[in-house]
Amino acid sequence: MEKIEQHNCFSGVQLVYKHLSEVLKCSMNFSIFVPAHEEHEKLPVIYWLSGLTCNEQNFITKAGAQKYASEHKVIIVAPDTSPRGADVADDAAYDLGQGAGFYLNATQAPWSKHYQMYDYIVHELRQLIDQHFSTNGKQSIMGHSMGGHGALVIGLKNPELYHSISAFSPIVSPSQVPWGIQAFTAYLGADQQTWKAYDAVELVKTCQVQLPLLIDQGTADSFLQEQLKPELLHQVCVEKNYPLTLNMREGFDHSYYFIASYIESHIAFHARILRG
Repeated sequence: MEKIEQHNCFSGVQLVYKHLSEVLKCSMNFSIFVPAHEEHEKLPVIYWLSGLTCNEQNFITKAGAQKYASEHKVIIVAPDTSPRGADVADDAAYDLGQGAGFYLNATQAPWSKHYQMYDYIVHELRQLIDQHFSTNGKQSIMGHSMGGHGALVIGLKNPELYHSISAFSPIVSPSQVPWGIQAFTAYLGADQQTWKAYDAVELVKTCQVQLPLLIDQGTADSFLQEQLKPELLHQVCVEKNYPLTLNMREGFDHSYYFIASYIESHIAFHARILRG
């Protein structure tokens, strides 16, 4: 790994690293905030997954999470949202290709060569963090929009790895909204049965282990009605008696102003469970 940024921040340090990903077959950046801790103390990790068009920088420069991560003594890791590079497949649209990995393993050409973001987050990056940083083997996951979708799917599919899940303005059922239909058709193909493996609404129907789940959604979000549809997840969670807390925040939009307003409660939610 190559360290490309280091900044003292509150009582910890904000870092950005570059490394060659074997899974994605390209160079990748990730950010990691490490709070002050004793020399031999091991800390839990919260993974943050960002949304469309974002990279590893958006969360660390806009969310204001470092203060609360320091207070709760949790590491926060924020990776890029897709593979990157001149030889990585891309599309002119902002919601497909680079910056829009959707946290899945693509099966269709030309995407399948590099777009294996699910395996990157669940396996390669997690192992890299545990190898190089003072972690205790406990982790939770959260995200925003497309990254909220990623956090829901990855947490629901891997309850043995993660202790809790949270999301801001997540795409809860990509199979039923334009963003997801476009991405899933391109990355996974036309067989919609294969889409269910990356659809939180479908996963809640069949999951055997229930992790605590927190979602915050702004009522003034311009994507709420067409792309996000939190009522779909709420309905299936009620049917399956799944422990969902869904907060509809009056007047908030889709931006990082919203995230910054409630990130403290999300970090506290995860830290309480990770240290329980």
